[in-house]
Amino acid sequence: MKNLRITVNGTAYDVQVEELGGSTAPVASAPVAAAPVKESAPAPAPTGSAGAVEVTAPMPGTVVRVEVSAGDSVKAGQDLIFIEAMKMETPVKAAQDGTIASVNVAKGESVDTGKVLLTMN
Repeated sequence: MKNLRITVNGTAYDVQVEELGGSTAPVASAPVAAAPVKESAPAPAPTGSAGAVEVTAPMPGTVVRVEVSAGDSVKAGQDLIFIEAMKMETPVKAAQDGTIASVNVAKGESVDTGKVLLTMN
């Protein structure tokens, strides 16, 4: 096991990672695992048409608050959705100014890392 510190949106997380083989095996398996999550995200019926910018979950957890709706204008840095993981609420913020095109999650829904939470234009 390797102990690593990963920083997501300014929050540091200490994690343990198990090496399964040569140094190329974990690198090759990570993108493969992430791809199906993004492909399965469009399956839920969005509340609007899909936008050009996807906002994804930075970690697995439960959606505790959705602060925006389709059609809302947002500014860079604005809180969009709050995800609870390990009894801590983490805001998912807008990376840029834009308009919310669709919201793909609801309060109480469990999400995995990389799930598309909403789209923006």
